[in-house]
Amino acid sequence: MRLATYVHEGRRLRGVVEDGVVRALPDGTSPVEAVGVRPVGPAVPLAEVRLLPPLEPRTVRDFVTFEEHVEGVRRSVDGAAGVPDAWYDAPTFYFTNPYAVLGPYDDVPVPPGAQVLDFELEVAAVIGREGRDLTPEQARDHIVGYTVFNDWSARDLQSREMRVGLGPCKGKDTAATLGPYLVTAEELDAYRDAEGFLRLALTAEVNGEVVGKDLLSNMSWTFEEMVAYASRGTVVRPGDVLGSGTCGNGGCLAELWGVRGRREPPPLKPGDTVTLTVEGIGTTSNTVVPGTDPVPIPAARRRTRERP
Repeated sequence: MRLATYVHEGRRLRGVVEDGVVRALPDGTSPVEAVGVRPVGPAVPLAEVRLLPPLEPRTVRDFVTFEEHVEGVRRSVDGAAGVPDAWYDAPTFYFTNPYAVLGPYDDVPVPPGAQVLDFELEVAAVIGREGRDLTPEQARDHIVGYTVFNDWSARDLQSREMRVGLGPCKGKDTAATLGPYLVTAEELDAYRDAEGFLRLALTAEVNGEVVGKDLLSNMSWTFEEMVAYASRGTVVRPGDVLGSGTCGNGGCLAELWGVRGRREPPPLKPGDTVTLTVEGIGTTSNTVVPGTDPVPIPAARRRTRERP
């Protein structure tokens, strides 16, 4: 099934997409519980609806599973070479902002104060069943489906923030695209290779020009292994989103900057359109628009330390 959340004639609906039309599901149907639910609405052409993010995530974990991306972006953002040894230990991730999720064709504002905006081409798995301390084999039954994920990144803010040693903050906090659909897991079984990876072609374009191409099967961990790690010592719940991390070979501009030693292509600016396509899932296309000015916040007070 291909599941969409959309607006039609002023109503927010969820439906099943097939052959260029969408048919509404019963009111109140959750996208993560829609497998096997029969549509009740008439066929409406997709051209007549506004697609929203296919779900409202409870949490968003963004992993970093492509070795080529780590190497290129580390050189660009941190000025360091190679891949840290610790990266190979486990599929690490950070939690990003579920309130910043945008639809597949929404405009994307420049984050306040940012000058170096970038995209990130990813695929996200969506959890459909609660689980804890899962094995990778068990985890497969907990993934309800997949969607395209664009983790928009303000590289100048990110680079400065990460010198604190805590991780990205406002560099990753303004926008994340999900869409165009939630494609249920069985739809992609034909793409699964012998190791359990999904061999899907990934393409990134800026203003109609291809800047990156890769295969999702170049991940170093499967989604099932990622879910198992995410559930270690805690729970994953329906509606949780787990991003693959950015693919290699131009999955973002920063990787190309690191490889080429210069900002070519240049950072994104208002008017630029980023189009991401994932085989078997679909295409998102977002245009960058001006954002707001940052609200001033004072620098930290340098204290004369007193003790009680």
